[in-house]
Amino acid sequence: MGNDEQCISPRDYYYFEDEEYVSDYDVDYESDYADEPVVVHNSHIVTVITAESLLAAQTAELQMVMDLLFIKEYQARALLIYYRWKIERLYESLDQKGRERLCLEAGVSISDNKDLDILSSSTLITCNVCFEDVSICVATRMDCGHCFCDDCWTENFAVAIKDGKSRIRCMAPRCNIICDEAIVKILLFQRDQKIADRFEKSLLESYVEDNDLVKWCPSVPHCGNAIRVEGDVVCEVECKCGFHFCFNCLQEAHSPCSCQMWKLWVQKCHDESGTADWILVNTKSCPKCHKLVEKNGGCNHVTCKCGQYFCWLCGGATGAEHSINSIDGHKCNRFDKETLENIEGARRRLQGYLHYFGRYKAHTDSLQKESSLKGKIQAIISILENRQSKDRDYSWMVDAFQALSKSRRALSYSYPFAFLMFGDDLCENKMTPMGKASKQFLFEDHQEQLERNVERLSMLLEKKFDEFSDEQILEMKNQVVDLSSIVDQFSMKMHKWIEEDLLESLKPAVHQISPYRSRVIDSA
Repeated sequence: MGNDEQCISPRDYYYFEDEEYVSDYDVDYESDYADEPVVVHNSHIVTVITAESLLAAQTAELQMVMDLLFIKEYQARALLIYYRWKIERLYESLDQKGRERLCLEAGVSISDNKDLDILSSSTLITCNVCFEDVSICVATRMDCGHCFCDDCWTENFAVAIKDGKSRIRCMAPRCNIICDEAIVKILLFQRDQKIADRFEKSLLESYVEDNDLVKWCPSVPHCGNAIRVEGDVVCEVECKCGFHFCFNCLQEAHSPCSCQMWKLWVQKCHDESGTADWILVNTKSCPKCHKLVEKNGGCNHVTCKCGQYFCWLCGGATGAEHSINSIDGHKCNRFDKETLENIEGARRRLQGYLHYFGRYKAHTDSLQKESSLKGKIQAIISILENRQSKDRDYSWMVDAFQALSKSRRALSYSYPFAFLMFGDDLCENKMTPMGKASKQFLFEDHQEQLERNVERLSMLLEKKFDEFSDEQILEMKNQVVDLSSIVDQFSMKMHKWIEEDLLESLKPAVHQISPYRSRVIDSA
């Protein structure tokens, strides 16, 4: 090779020979993204992004920024990640700061280094990482002007990707510039295609991971879909896979509980607080080894596994001798008010928790069992449509099922809400005892009426409509339509009362709940 022969850098390789690099994620982005389901509401727009349409969704927004600022794709991506994929914020900053400052703050260099693009292969540089003198052919210079050998760059990229980074900065001290992702991919591909593909995947998924408006569906196992919500993020959505969830906290849909309330309820159900109350009421600690002992007989003279005898009534150590009426040398008949109050308090807390949990669980189980009604109703409608009836519109059955599901869900989660709202932990000193008792009475009265009508609607929808005459079906239709409207109205009124009255006694900014949607949760 002559001294005047030129070498091609990874940057040149990317821009002129890009077809040589093929990734598992390099697919045609001209997909049906524009045809994905979009649901428009007053406060937000819900869109589903499938695994197939993720690249198209990302590319569309990248192209907008590329066209606006006349920059490359990796630079547009770095800018959008910096602004959490909020294009409106990026536009505002552009108007306030200008193009150059906007880019520099995000780690994007838009300066030209044309004099450094092509050098003689005989040119040597010193890599300031490994301090080796290497040919310019095996070194790479980034947009910021810093140049290091390809081995050091590649090692740095591999470590960053293993740490989960998609925006990899220059290795030079105090340099904030983001490395060209095309160069990153090429250098990694030459060493390990798996790491290169992992980087490519991280770039693709950055549209979700670094985006405040898009979140993965939390279904288990993961369906692969993401949901985009524009507007109020305190909302509940239904993914195409059928999973209902709260977009704000990514937990299961839990309205009328706020996200904070639901977090407290989940902790209550999963931690040992309920068990601890049961233990306090039903066990005693051995005075010698301090292990918990449960009494399995009527005698109050108990023996621990360690051999220690003690009195069940007071917990004090005793000797082995005892009779039916007394324990030798031991008396504990004096009233201990504090101990009794602790036990009674624990018993009341346990009974209260079990009351609310039992009803929450019962309605949750009913909701799950009633999900099979949808298929049964569709099968019945197919049979009825083949009849030669005057009225062949049976959409009221589907509407009734949706009203039942919505109201059953609200009813189920109203019990965790009541447990926390009218308990002592969350609302202590927020309401007077009389005010709390009054609100609790009204809430439970409304809850009872909703519960009664939900059960009535559930029983009606279990009927075998295909075995009824046309006259009977018409009569049942009137009942079902009326009940559907009633449960929807009760659900809406309960939700409104909770939102505008009960939660106002707490911190409204903390305890926000999803807006009420008649009949169904927002479907993406």
